[in-house]
Amino acid sequence: MSPPDSDLLALNAATVRAQWTLPEIIAACARHGIRGIAPWRDQVAATGLKETAQRIRDAGLVVTGLCRGGMFPAADRDGRRAAHDDNRRAVDEALTLGARCLVLVVGGLPKDRGGNIVSKDLGGAREMVRDGIGALLEHARSAGMPLAIEPLHPMYAADRACVNTLAQANALCDELAPKGRDGLGIAVDVYHGWWDPDLEAGIQHAGAAERLYAYHICDWLVPTTDLLNDRGMMGDGVIDLPLIRSWMEGAGYRGMHEVEIFSAGNWWKRDPDSVLATCKARHRDCT
Repeated sequence: MSPPDSDLLALNAATVRAQWTLPEIIAACARHGIRGIAPWRDQVAATGLKETAQRIRDAGLVVTGLCRGGMFPAADRDGRRAAHDDNRRAVDEALTLGARCLVLVVGGLPKDRGGNIVSKDLGGAREMVRDGIGALLEHARSAGMPLAIEPLHPMYAADRACVNTLAQANALCDELAPKGRDGLGIAVDVYHGWWDPDLEAGIQHAGAAERLYAYHICDWLVPTTDLLNDRGMMGDGVIDLPLIRSWMEGAGYRGMHEVEIFSAGNWWKRDPDSVLATCKARHRDCT
């Protein structure tokens, strides 16, 4: 594999959220020559939607995606309606920001309003996800905002996402948007999918329908001390990143490579300028 194009490097704003505010992250991306950014909705809300959009435009950045919509399952109809309303707002926010997609972390087992899991019906949760995406898709299509389902590692099936493989995500897309190129696609995150024996086939399936909307990179550390907040910098773990990039490119993906690292014990404690410099070097040398 030849080194990746440095112009394709993007930063998920979670990577340095512990050190910087969103305006500082936007300015730093421009300063370091990182052309893409993916902000989180809470960061946007803290700064202001219109101000964030203007800052991003002024910095000349591409918004690779807005994190996040989803969390469809709920214990009752009111909860599901509230999730739908929030997702409609997320679509509108992504549109204002000029995002390439709204990333969907679909949610796990149904919870009550206090955040407590109230059901063990995993199949029922997946039906709520299907119905929730289907209901949102009409609004997203009318707004012109693509939705990207992000399958999460199975360790998150109960509380964060009951869609855990590309095969599951592809099946949802096949059912809800069977023509392809129809506003519903997939965000491939190596942290969540590197272990999947059918990952290459899933990428090929999505690529054939032009559903590869986003590509998130980091590394899997051994040992991993925290399953949420101990992601590794590219090159520090066991993921074959050049191989997965070759699958993505072979399937037709030409979008940006978004570094997304949650790291309470390491990278969130470092000087953020050095973190961005390391992201650039590791993107060039390790992906």
